Amino acid sequence: TAGCLVLARTARAARQVARLFSAHHVRKTYWAVVHGVPDQTEGRIDAPLLKLSTAADGWRMIVDPKGQPAQTDWRCLGTAEGLAWLEFTPLTGRTHQIRVHAAHLGLPLVGDPVYGNGDGERMQLLARAIHLLLGETPVAAQAPVPPHMRPWLSRCGYSGD
Repeated sequence: TAGCLVLARTARAARQVARLFSAHHVRKTYWAVVHGVPDQTEGRIDAPLLKLSTAADGWRMIVDPKGQPAQTDWRCLGTAEGLAWLEFTPLTGRTHQIRVHAAHLGLPLVGDPVYGNGDGERMQLLARAIHLLLGETPVAAQAPVPPHMRPWLSRCGYSGD
C-alpha cells in the first residue's frame, strides 16, 4: 500500500497515537482500483474478520462470523472498462481490512496477490489521507497518487491531484 502512514518517534508518542486510534479520533481514506463495477454508488461493508493460518499457505484474513467486528464505508468515484475507482473509509482498523472487504464485495483490488488474482500488476491501493485529532489541533495529511496508479485511476476518470 502506498501513501500516508503515521509513525511515532517516541514511546510516549506511540501510546498517544494508539489512544487516538482506540478512541476513533483517526480517520483514514483509501483509494483503490478494483476489478468489477459495483451495483450501487456507495455502501457499508459490515463483515467480521478472522485470521486464518495454515502451515501450507501461511496466514490470511477471512470474513467469518467468529472474527473481530470490521466495518468499511465505500463510495464509487469512477468506472470504466470493467474497473472501478473506489474510496474506502474504514470504521475499524483490522489487518488487510480494505483488501478483504473489497474482495468480499466481489470487487478485488487490481494486483492483489492474496485476496485477488494477482494479475501481474502492482497492487492498486493508496492510503490517500489521514486525519488525527491531537487535543484541540487537527492534523491532516494527503498523499499524492503514485506513478504506478495514475494510469489505472485515469482510466476510471481521475484527472489529477
